[in-house]
Amino acid sequence: MTTGPDDPPNSALPLADIRVLDISTLFAGPYAAQLLADFGADVVKVEHPSGDPLRGYGHSHQGVPLAWKVVNRNKKGIALDLKDAADRERFLGLAAQADVVIENFRPGTLESWGLGPDVLHEHNPRLVITRVTGFGQDGPYARRAGFGTLAEAMSGLVAMSGGPDGPPQLPAFPAADAFAGVQAAYATLIAVHARDAIGKGQVVDISITESMIGALGAQLTVYDTLAIKPERVGNASRSSAPRNVYQCADGRWVAVSAPARAVAERVVRLVGRGDLAEQPWFASGMGRVEHRAVIDDAVGRWIAARERPAVIAAFEAVAAAVAPIYEVDDVLADPHFQARDLVVRVPDAELGSVLMPNVPFRLSETPGRVRWAGPRLGEHRDEVFGILDEPHDNAAPTDERERTQR
Repeated sequence: MTTGPDDPPNSALPLADIRVLDISTLFAGPYAAQLLADFGADVVKVEHPSGDPLRGYGHSHQGVPLAWKVVNRNKKGIALDLKDAADRERFLGLAAQADVVIENFRPGTLESWGLGPDVLHEHNPRLVITRVTGFGQDGPYARRAGFGTLAEAMSGLVAMSGGPDGPPQLPAFPAADAFAGVQAAYATLIAVHARDAIGKGQVVDISITESMIGALGAQLTVYDTLAIKPERVGNASRSSAPRNVYQCADGRWVAVSAPARAVAERVVRLVGRGDLAEQPWFASGMGRVEHRAVIDDAVGRWIAARERPAVIAAFEAVAAAVAPIYEVDDVLADPHFQARDLVVRVPDAELGSVLMPNVPFRLSETPGRVRWAGPRLGEHRDEVFGILDEPHDNAAPTDERERTQR
C-alpha cells in the first residue's frame, strides 16, 4: 500500500481539529504524538536546533535516520531553543493557539525555562499538558533519569524474563516506552474531551515505570494475596501448558499456546499422548504447569519429526493454536499481513520513499492514515509560524456551543 500527501485532505480525519506541540524526544512522548497525528491531529514537532537525539539513534540510510522517519511521521517540523528568550516567546505564541503540549523533560525543566504549566495556562487556559517521565512528576525518584530500560527493570518485567538458569532478560525493543506512549495518547484524548465539562485544560502525568507495571497484569495482586513472585520460565507460561517454542525438522521454529483445557487436549491428542488428557491434573492450567516437562517433551518430539508446513497444517486441522516464528522478512512476505495492508510505503523527499508500519488499529468510519514520513530539521518553519495569524478558539464553550454539541 502506498500513501502520501495527495490522499484525501487532513480535514477528513477525526482528530483534525486538535493542534499538538510535541517537544518530547526519543520515543515514548513522540510515539504518543505519532498516534494522534495518524488520525489527523495537527502535530508540530519542536526540536532543538541541534536536532532531536532520535536523529542519531539506530540505523540510517544516506545519512537519514530511519527510526526518525517512522516515529515522527505525519508531523510538521520546526526548530526552537526553548532556553532562548526569543524562541521561548515564539513557543508561547504557538502554545496559545494549541490544544496539547507533549513533553518528556525531567520534572522542573520546563519550569526552569519559564514554561511551566502555570505560565502555559496563563497563555492558554484550555491547554492540555502531557508530561511523560520515567517516574512521574513527584515522589523521591521524580528527578532521576528515566529511560524505558530503567522502567522495564524496576517494573518487574526483567526479573520475570529469561530462562530459569540464566540472568534477567531485557526486552529486545523499547517495550516500556511503547506502553507509555499508548497510555499517554489515551490520557491526552481523555483530557481534551474533559475540557468542555471542566472548562479548562489540565496536566497529564505519565510515568513510564507505572505504565509498564500496569501492563504486567495481576503480579502485584498475586504477590499480595499468595506471596508468590513470578519465576523466570523462559518461553513457558506460568499459568498454562503447553506454551513454548519448538524446532521443526527443517530447522525452523513454531510457537504453541494452549491457555484453555480444550485447546491443550487437542494438542496432546494430536501428538499421540491423549493419555495425558485423562490425568486429573490436566484439568487445570496450574496442574498442566506442574507437569510441563512431560507435556513439552511430547509436543517437542512430535514437532521435531516434521517440517514446519506439516506441523502448522496438522495443528490447524484440529483447531489448535500454532504460529511460525517469523523474522522481519517473513512478516513482509506473509499474505495475511499483505491483505490487511500491514505496511505502507510513503513518498519522501530525502529517501524517495519509506516503508513503515501502517496505523496500528482500524476504525470502520474514520480510519487514520500515514501521509508523510518524519520531516527534515526545521522543514515547516514558515508554515507553522503562519498559524499565529490564523484564528484558533481555545475559549471555554458558550452555552449555545454546548447546546449544539449535545
